Amino acid sequence: MKPALVQVTRRIAERSAPTRLAYLQRLDRLVQRPPGAERMGCANVAHAFAALPASDKFRVVAEKAPHIAIVSAYNDMLSAHQPYETYPALIREEARHLGATVQVAGGVPAMCDGVTQGLPGMELSLFSRDTIAMGTAIALTHDVFDAVLLLGVCDKIVPGLLIGALHFGHLPCVFVPAGPMSSGLSNNDKARVREQAAQGLVGRDKLLEAESAAYHGPGTCTFYGTANSNQMLLEAMGLHVPGAAFVHPHAGLREALTREAVRTVLSITRAQRFMPIGRLVDERVIVNAMVALLATGGSTNHLIHWVAVARAAGILIDWTDFADLAVAVPLLARVYPNGSADVNQFQAAGGPGFVLRELMDSGTLHADVATVSAGGMASYAEVPVLEAGRLRWSALPAASGDADVLRPASEPFSQTGGLRLLQGNLGRSVIKTSAVPAERHIVQAPARVFTCQEDLQTAFKAGELDRDVIVVVLFQGPHANGMPELHKLTPPLAVLQGKGFQVALVTDGRMSGASGKVPAAIHVSPEALAGGPLARVRDGDLIRLDALAGTLDALVDPAEWAARAPATLTAAQAEVNAHDLGRELFAGMRRNVRSAEEGAVTWL
Repeated sequence: MKPALVQVTRRIAERSAPTRLAYLQRLDRLVQRPPGAERMGCANVAHAFAALPASDKFRVVAEKAPHIAIVSAYNDMLSAHQPYETYPALIREEARHLGATVQVAGGVPAMCDGVTQGLPGMELSLFSRDTIAMGTAIALTHDVFDAVLLLGVCDKIVPGLLIGALHFGHLPCVFVPAGPMSSGLSNNDKARVREQAAQGLVGRDKLLEAESAAYHGPGTCTFYGTANSNQMLLEAMGLHVPGAAFVHPHAGLREALTREAVRTVLSITRAQRFMPIGRLVDERVIVNAMVALLATGGSTNHLIHWVAVARAAGILIDWTDFADLAVAVPLLARVYPNGSADVNQFQAAGGPGFVLRELMDSGTLHADVATVSAGGMASYAEVPVLEAGRLRWSALPAASGDADVLRPASEPFSQTGGLRLLQGNLGRSVIKTSAVPAERHIVQAPARVFTCQEDLQTAFKAGELDRDVIVVVLFQGPHANGMPELHKLTPPLAVLQGKGFQVALVTDGRMSGASGKVPAAIHVSPEALAGGPLARVRDGDLIRLDALAGTLDALVDPAEWAARAPATLTAAQAEVNAHDLGRELFAGMRRNVRSAEEGAVTWL
């Protein structure tokens, strides 16, 4: 294996030794208890199973049949989650056929960032992750289950479900995806119309027509954003039925994979090959997720989310770990926004299986880890097929199906991963380099400072940004307003870049997993509201963003810099961030949240 992989994994294990040991000790205490129906009082048992058919009651109580929980993020607001409406009946049918019982233990909220981009609701988005984790805990706290199927796909939903499940680490768990929507208007064409709308060249009717042609049916959005990065990482962690990530919602293969998830989770219960999720997700599995993210140029959001996921399992990682891995991990995929292909083309070219095979063969992935599949990580380098109604797995072709989308580790798009750590007198930050043209990896320009994205939009429309500029947007961190994504800023900044200007964004906020070609130093920590140095930047300061050297600096005289008082959030802006559309309910999370590099967790 590559030395960097070994060294980072060892460092994480050593750093995490006390917290991981304590976590595993708690897990083992819970594993050693009798099953729920035997352990609980009669009234508790009666309440738990009151609504079950008599035959299922007999199975779970008298016959001690395995009892599976479903935790579902179903709603029909999210296209990716709409297919889950029919899953419980399908899962229940398959479980009964296999001698097990099922209950929908609970549902978790799932919001769509595409709906809330640029709107006040986006300020609840990051915190929805921990709300989902808590909802998962509430569902499972009935404590009568032998295993769990987790139904969720999109941005904060998968990390939230995973965090919640890891707090019930004594239970075997399998994630059940629903798949991507079919390809519609290409992502490049959609982006072009957005930029035209930002310039006033097309009206709302044309923009809505383009957006509706891109987002047009059930399934995940087809770009390689946070939702589809989730699916890649779950494959790399061995938490899916192998190859389940990117099969369409209504394909026959999708139903077969969902039924297989029931068989798989039953196969890792106590009576079989016992593999609780808290044991499965160890330091090596977390590193595998990090490597898969880097190798595919995945969403920057996961430099927050997977820090929180790891912490839920007693494992401590930071951005330096990502940075050190990035040096050794080749970039194997180009999927929009890192290329022109969508996730369906990625799947057709070989998909996650091709990536994982190449990483294992090149010594860039831990191949000897436990997975929910009895075949281990090797089974995740195969592709599922349905033949005469029977599910089987076959080897992938040796070559990529499309070298513009997927390449072998011997001929990568880049020798290093698609994400970088930036450090300097502005703090620590991350940048997604895989989507940014090489000639724009270094930007040096005067700053223009804003405290909200609406003011930036106004300045753009007034022509005030038609020059070389590094736009600094303050007070967008988790303490300030919940760290919303600032994806609505991509079209105007892309327009400026298209005019030939040197342009970049620097912010303590987030960007969407779909944002790409404009250099963006994001998640700047410490955030401005917490006294971070970003609050010292003034209009006109020369800023240098260097993704090659990994630096982010305000080129200001050190004595002047040290003497500056940081900007403060006005009372009026603080009032806006605190009220309306449910924001009051999340005040405690804003007060207690950790920094972005600590996973923006609210439960420590």
